[in-house]
Amino acid sequence: MKLLVAALDAELVAFEADLPGFDRLVTGPGKLQATYALTRALDARTYDEILVVGTAGAIDPRLHEAIYDIDAAIQHDVTDIDGIVGQHVSLPPRVELGREGVTIATGDHFVDDAEAVGVIRPLGAGLVDMETYAYAWVAEQFGVPLRVLKAVSDRAQDDAITDWRATVAACSALLRDKVRAEYGV
Repeated sequence: MKLLVAALDAELVAFEADLPGFDRLVTGPGKLQATYALTRALDARTYDEILVVGTAGAIDPRLHEAIYDIDAAIQHDVTDIDGIVGQHVSLPPRVELGREGVTIATGDHFVDDAEAVGVIRPLGAGLVDMETYAYAWVAEQFGVPLRVLKAVSDRAQDDAITDWRATVAACSALLRDKVRAEYGV
C-alpha cells in the first residue's frame, strides 16, 4: 500500500476519493502540520511508498509550467546560531530523496515577492513550497521511500497567490495524469 499525500484538498481536486493501492492524506499547509499529520499516518500504518503531489512556485527562471520530480529539500526560513540562512540548529541542511530532479526550498510562508526569491535562490533551489522538507525528514525517520511531484503554479513573485488560486485545479489535473501514467491508476 502507498500513501498519497497533499497539503491541501485543492491540490487533489482532480483525484478520485478512492485511488486503488493508495491511502490518502491531506496534511494542511506548513511544516508543522505536515510533520504532525505524516508522523501520525506512518505511526498508524506501514507503507511501501509515500507519494506527495502538490503545487510549487518556480524561483529558477529556467523552470516552466510543468511537473517536476524533487531530488532534495532544504529549508529557506531557518538560520543557525551563526545566522547562516538555510541552516537549522539541529536538523540537516538538506534531505535527499534519491531521485533525479529539482531541489525545493521549504518555508512556512507563501513566497510571493522578488526580494524573498533573491534570498532563497542562492541556497540552490529551483522551486519553493511550504511542506516538502517536513515530509522528506519524517519519511527518512520512518525509513519509507518518498517521491514528490510538484506542478509549477506560479513564479513566487508579484501577487503569486492570485496565480496559485487560478491554476491549482489545472495543476491537480496535470498531477493526476502523471500519476495515472506512472502508477497505472
